[in-house]
Formats: sequence, structure tokens, C-alpha cells
Amino acid sequence: MTELVASPGARKSHRAKGGPRLRPARVVPSIVVLAVLAVLILVPAALVALASVSSDVPRPGNVTGDLTWGNFGVLAETGTRQAMTNSLVISVVATILACAIGAGLAFLAARTDIHVPKFVYLVGLMPMFLPSYVGALAWSLLGSPNSGLLNILQRDLGLDLPLNTYSIPGMIFVFAIYYAPYTFLLMHGSMSMMGPDLEEAARVHGASTRRMLFRVSFPLAMPALIGAAILTFVLIFENFPVAQVLGSPGGIDTLPTLIFRLLNATPSRGTESAAISVVLVAVVILVTWLQKRFLAKRSFTTITGKGVRQKKVALGRARLPIFLLVIGFFLVSLVLPVLALVVVSGQTSPYMTSLSELFAPGGLEFGSYADVVASDTFRSVTGNSVIVSVVAAASGTAIAFISAYIVYRSKSVGRTVIEGVSMVPLAIPAVVLGMGLLWTWLVMPVPLYGTLAVLVVAFLAVQTSQGFRGIAASILATDRDLEDSAVMLGASRIRAITAVTVPLMKAGLLSTFVLLLMLSMRELTVPLYLYTSDTKILSIAIYDAFENGGALRQAAAMSVIYVVIMFVLSYLPRVRSGR
Repeated sequence: MTELVASPGARKSHRAKGGPRLRPARVVPSIVVLAVLAVLILVPAALVALASVSSDVPRPGNVTGDLTWGNFGVLAETGTRQAMTNSLVISVVATILACAIGAGLAFLAARTDIHVPKFVYLVGLMPMFLPSYVGALAWSLLGSPNSGLLNILQRDLGLDLPLNTYSIPGMIFVFAIYYAPYTFLLMHGSMSMMGPDLEEAARVHGASTRRMLFRVSFPLAMPALIGAAILTFVLIFENFPVAQVLGSPGGIDTLPTLIFRLLNATPSRGTESAAISVVLVAVVILVTWLQKRFLAKRSFTTITGKGVRQKKVALGRARLPIFLLVIGFFLVSLVLPVLALVVVSGQTSPYMTSLSELFAPGGLEFGSYADVVASDTFRSVTGNSVIVSVVAAASGTAIAFISAYIVYRSKSVGRTVIEGVSMVPLAIPAVVLGMGLLWTWLVMPVPLYGTLAVLVVAFLAVQTSQGFRGIAASILATDRDLEDSAVMLGASRIRAITAVTVPLMKAGLLSTFVLLLMLSMRELTVPLYLYTSDTKILSIAIYDAFENGGALRQAAAMSVIYVVIMFVLSYLPRVRSGR
């Protein structure tokens, strides 16, 4: 009790002698977590920045050469300016289309009397079952100007419509389809939770349904739309796989493909690719800052405590035509690409002039699936993918939990820094972070390069932000009173966390684990920098098989199996939550 009744003078005297002492429990956890995050994220980012102003890329025993600004001269080259223009045009137009598609589907599913709204909701999400680069590979089979299945079908029907996915319009089309679900998810949540009071007030004052929507409902959903647009723009702007699959055959460079090509040139132009990377990161940071600046000046609060249900918007005569458009999007985004993969996986001849050849005896033969499953290569890359993804997801969930707990449940010094560093990967495109990770683990005196462990570390670095945000949302929704009660009753803090808090957060932890597992299975860009012949994973195997035109059947068969795996992974949370 002496400490509780100590006089103010005694406390001042204590501070005068040496100031308040920080307990190790308030310092050590933050230092350990920051050290881990620094190795995962900050060191690779710093090496890229350093390489951009060095005469040579980081190497073992020589982290930097002579400092120079000459690397930024690559920005004045015609190819770089064209790549920047291509990136901006593709990203802006594809973002507009993706937001229009996603927001439209969200509005139909959440606010209208459309037929089968649950189906419309699934249609909005289903493109996520197909990783964007698998979708790009499928559309390369459908829309190749010479041998695309849709172009062959046109010739069979006597049509001559220009269809070329190896073009900027083709890339925009594919990007818009496979990034529309991000807008759909954000807009559906916003429209579903929107309070109906202002809409009812507009109706009472004589506004028509159309006027009410454009003057009240849609402006209130603007933060979600802007957030979705910024996220979509950033994801498309930094995307490497789709741009590589569809742009390279047509001679179209974007900044990510240019960075990758310069790094792998002979001789390597790694320092110049680092300079372009700095510009890429700067654009991402600028766009994110503009979003925050725009939203900070406005208030969009509409959710109240009233349990009033929103009134559905009647589509009237447009109900059936709009539903048919939804079915058309479903066919274009999922059915046609998967069907193309299935057809190519069974196509016995690589050269086809008419689709009627598929129905001739021996035209289709699906033994490629048995060949793929039975091959040592497939079993090896699938095993590697499972091992890397499970370990990365489990480790990422653990790191995210520890980081979020320190930030939101402790008084540890440096907790705000932990949150800031955890968000850094959102501003660093994967093609840039992958390059930094390559140099980091070549320079580090730790023998990780050439092992599966380096892929685990890379996935942890790339997915830190998603893991932290997933756990943060769950930990903020969990009351800490029970944990504190356990401590008051004699349990240690660690015992209280493991016996009380973790079980209460089980659903959130599981969701984050599954999210990181899916992201690891989908990841292609970062492994391209780090894999070896012994550490190849499934996404790399599919990419390599498609790049090698002689293995299209096997590549298509692997892609179909891959889509099934992704669908099963996406369904696991529903099964678990149902239980």
C-alpha cells in the first residue's frame, strides 16, 4: 500500500534521480516484433531504394556500390515513358469498368427486387475463385487473334469481329472482370448497412426513386466506392502476371513487366529497374494519400441504431433483362474461361481450324488429368505449395495476432510504429518487394535462398497488411473483460490469452488463416524472383507450362485442378461458420 499513498514530492524526487523506468514487459515485445517486421519488410524496401541510387545491385559482401543518380535516366527513355502511359491508361479505364460492374452487382443484390438475389451475390464474388493470372491465361486461349477458341467459333459462324486479348482493350477487359469483386464486396456492405431514414425523407418530400438514388443513396455510398476504386487502381497498376500473360505477346509493356524484364536482361539492369520501382511506389503512395485527403473533408455517417429495413427498389420491366445481363457476366467471368481450360486440357491436336474437330472421334481426350496427377513434377509442386502456404498462413496469423495484441491491448512502447510498419506492404507493389526480397536473402548471412523457407518468408512479407487488418478487426470486436478477469483470479497474462482470448477469437483467427492460405496459393509475382528448380510451386508450374507452348494441355489441366482447390479453400470458412 505504500506505493499507492506515496506523496507527490516522493514521485518527483524519483523522477529527478533517473526518471520513470520502463518495465521490460513494455519494451521487449515491441522490440522483438519490430525486429521481425524490419527483416521481413523494411530491409527489402531499403535495399530497393539503395539500389536505385547505386552503381550496382546489392550482392553478398557488397551491399552498395558508388552512389549515383544516373539510374533515374531510364525514366527518360521512350520505352519507360510508354510503359508508364500504358500502366496509367489500363489502370484508370479498367478501374472505372471494374467499379461500374462491382457497384452495379452490389446494388442489384442489396437494394433491388431482382430475381434470385443470392445468385446475384455469388456472381459478384465468383471471379475471385479464378486467380487473375489464371483468368488471363484462360482468356489468352479464348481471345488469341489467330488460335483463340472464340475467333475459331467466329470463323465457323462466318463472322469477322475483331477479338484480340493481346491488346490494351483486351487487358482492360480482363482486369475489369477479375477485380470487380473488390468493389462488389465493399459496396455491398455499404449498401446493406445504409440507414433508410434519409431515403424515406426524400420519398416523403416527393422525390422519385431515381432522384432519391442519385441524390441520396449513391452519394452516401461514395466512401466505399472511392475506397474500392483506389484499391482496384493500385492492384491493377502493380499487377505483373496479367500484364505479362496478355501484354508480352502483343509487345505491350507496363511498369511491372518492364521492371521484371530489365532485372532479367543480359546484362542485368537491376539498378535501373530499382529506379523505376521507386516511381511505382511513389504513384501508389500518392493515390492513397489523395483518397485520405478527399474522405477526410466529408462525413458519410448513415448507420443508426434503428432496426428499420430498407425498401427494395422495384426494377419493373427491366427486371428480367437485367437478370439476363447478370447471367451474361457470370458466363463471361467464370463459365467461358473454365470451359476454355477444360477444352484445351482435352484437345488432342494443338492445331485446330474448326470447333467441329473437337466432336470428331478422338478430338477430345482427358487423359491429361491422369498424366498431370500421376507426374512427379505435379506432386512435387503441389506438395511445395501446400507446405509453403500452410506454414506461411499459420506463421502470418501468429505474427498478426501478436502485433495486433500489442497495438490494441497493451501499453507497450512503439505499438503505433508496429501498426505503421505492418501497413507498409500495401504501398509496395509485389514486383518491387519481390526484387528487394531477392537481394535481401542473397546478402543476408542466413542460408535461406534456394529453400522453401525463403518462400515462406516472402509470403509473410507480402501478406503482413492483410493478416494484421484481419486480426485487428477481430480483436477490436472482442471484449477484454474476461481476459482481465482471468488475470485477477490468478492466471498469468499469457495463460489468460491462450485460454480466454484466443478461443473467443477463434472465428476471426480461422478466417485470417484461410485468407492468408488462399493468398499464398494465388501468389505468383514474388515467387518468380525466388524459386529454384527444387522449390517450384503450383502457380509457377502453371505459369511456366503456359509460357512453354508445347505443354498447353498439361497447363490447362493443372489450372482446372488449381481452380477446384481454390474453390474448396474459399468454401471452408462457410462450412466452419455453419458448424
